[in-house]
Amino acid sequence: MAKPPGLIGRRPARYAMEPIAITATSSSSGGGGGGGGGGGGGNGSAQPTPQPLAAQGGGAAVLLRRMVTPLLFLAAVALPCAVVYRAAGPIAPLRSAALWEPAPLAALPPEDPVDLVDLDSEDVRLERVLNDTAMVNKTIILTVLNAAWASPGSVVDLFIESFRTGDGTRMLLNHLVIIALDMKAYKRCMSIHQHCFALITEGVDFSGEKNFMTAGYLKMMWRRIDFLRVILEKGYSFIFSDTDIMWFRNPLPHFHPDGDFQIACDRFMGDATDLRNTPNGGFNYVRSNNRSIEFYKFWYSSREKHPGYHDQDVLNFIKRDPFIAEIGLTIRFLSTTYFGGICEPSRDFSKVCTMHANCCIGLHRKLHDLRVMLEDWRNYMSLPPSLKTSGAYKWSVPQNCSLAPLSQ
Repeated sequence: MAKPPGLIGRRPARYAMEPIAITATSSSSGGGGGGGGGGGGGNGSAQPTPQPLAAQGGGAAVLLRRMVTPLLFLAAVALPCAVVYRAAGPIAPLRSAALWEPAPLAALPPEDPVDLVDLDSEDVRLERVLNDTAMVNKTIILTVLNAAWASPGSVVDLFIESFRTGDGTRMLLNHLVIIALDMKAYKRCMSIHQHCFALITEGVDFSGEKNFMTAGYLKMMWRRIDFLRVILEKGYSFIFSDTDIMWFRNPLPHFHPDGDFQIACDRFMGDATDLRNTPNGGFNYVRSNNRSIEFYKFWYSSREKHPGYHDQDVLNFIKRDPFIAEIGLTIRFLSTTYFGGICEPSRDFSKVCTMHANCCIGLHRKLHDLRVMLEDWRNYMSLPPSLKTSGAYKWSVPQNCSLAPLSQ
């Protein structure tokens, strides 16, 4: 319990002191704080009125000696005691017991979920959230969030809204873990979603907007790759999705049964095994096994061989490396028919599962086109069945999205 402000920093007295009762000498109690206690120590009973010394005759000298002797004795005893007591600690002024009141305790702030994060038990917290969200086959859905995309009305709200408006996707929110890279993002996550995990990197600030290919962007991307390796080592498979991807249908039925590592594409060549496909690291499905764990270690370590490149570029460099065949990893590329984006939109609304705001630099551009995607989807879902299957309905994006540099 916090000390009352009036007691903070005061060393406690070594000896207990009883409050001194003060006898009032008038009909008014006054408001004095015991200032008249200098003659204290009496018991309050009536004392006989002393007679003048002249009236006592020769007994005056005897009486005087009798009074002086005990006074000298008391002084001899009291002086050393006072010295010892003074050395023991500062003497607080005595106060009437009736006037002493404890200072009110400072009001405790309301319990904040951010304050409850124990950064020293990251492994325990991670195991708990994975266990709580995993499907029966130990598969989870993951996304990464920082403060720039976490503010109300920003990307994360559109991301969650897509699950709620998609066809059979609302239940998937039970298996979604939002990985917050800073405390502001974590606090926002706790206010809008059930399963959040704070992944704080000491000495690194991931809270601001990280524009494509800046130093902050690269650090954030590689931190993500290393963390996903940890998930695999814990025995969990995952679907990783960037937060700027809209979920319209359950993607699980459209994953390949024989792929260890399956990834969406900016450009799809028509063959899931063709290494000429251009992968996009923003969406992938990875099965937990020794092959995928070794692959993620290799992928992460390859950043040192290719400095200044992000994870997607490095994946393009290493996808033909002999080490991939050596560990036996099976790579499958996902068709843009089901997993589209602004780079290459899905052409069939009756099949699309996800749409990514890729090929788009700048938060405001993304937000605009993501809102358009959601509106396109709502309009499509309101169509009569005959028009839904006609194939005539098209996306209205891109509008603002572009790879053109942002104006300064």
